[in-house]
Amino acid sequence: MYVDTHCHLNFKAFRGIEGEVIKRAEEIEVKRFIVPGTDVKTSRQAVLLAEKYTNVYAAVGLHPHHALEDENNDKIQNSNPQIDKSNSKFQIQNGNQERLEVIENLLKHPKVVAVGEVGLDRYEYQNTKYENYVVTEEFVAAQKEVLLAQFELAVKYKKALILHNRQAVGDLLPLLSANWDKSLERRAVFHCCEANEELLSFAQAHKMFIGVDGDLSWSKKKQRFIKEVPLKILVLETDSPYLLPKTDRNNPSSVKDEIALIQTQKHNEPTSIPLIAQMVAAVKGISVEEVEKATTANAQQLFDLIS
Repeated sequence: MYVDTHCHLNFKAFRGIEGEVIKRAEEIEVKRFIVPGTDVKTSRQAVLLAEKYTNVYAAVGLHPHHALEDENNDKIQNSNPQIDKSNSKFQIQNGNQERLEVIENLLKHPKVVAVGEVGLDRYEYQNTKYENYVVTEEFVAAQKEVLLAQFELAVKYKKALILHNRQAVGDLLPLLSANWDKSLERRAVFHCCEANEELLSFAQAHKMFIGVDGDLSWSKKKQRFIKEVPLKILVLETDSPYLLPKTDRNNPSSVKDEIALIQTQKHNEPTSIPLIAQMVAAVKGISVEEVEKATTANAQQLFDLIS
């Protein structure tokens, strides 16, 4: 049995076909699915999916991309935003106070197993719904405030923590170090972890997990990195509908029949999980069965799932 520890079945790409996607994955032994939110809307949708499907679990949170989202006009506000700390670290302008309250309420749902996906991000996205998207220091400061608020929620409600990082290691690790709580040991994951030795060292020191995705199929740097990551801290994820693995049969990492199935898909799906497991096995020189057993046990511990 496999667990897809990060698949956005709540995103537009899967609207109306979630059941078909889950069934396809189940047929190749992907039996459990963690669906993270990135804002209030997708967090609510994740919970609805978890209510509908027994083997789906939700994570809820505000992605750093949305740290300055204005709920009224749906545009990012990067023109010198001011962070209000007068009452509580949870109180931030641009509607984040209200959104964090919604996230907190959703965390009380029995099928919500994590806070996520949350974190820091300095990458300047070209494909975004926001006008004039620019990563300013004020924007990063707002991301940190939103992350810290949700970090505290994970501790308060004893939930796992799904951490997003993109080009922000220098910001993220000091923040985590200063606010770390031992209750998050074996209960936190660097989602789609960058091939960065500092992240690996931090994960090992704080007993965190490392998420590995389909980019393993094309990134030599990621292959070298995953080779060094101990199996005892690895979990498998697809980040569906993103990061569709390359399926070139000349690629020695692409080694089994799942290739044919993936080649028929427009978007990445949880059906990619066995292929990712095979790639991990190839990189590490171990059996696929060993990868399956270890990563499933890791996922169950990370999200406190009943085996």
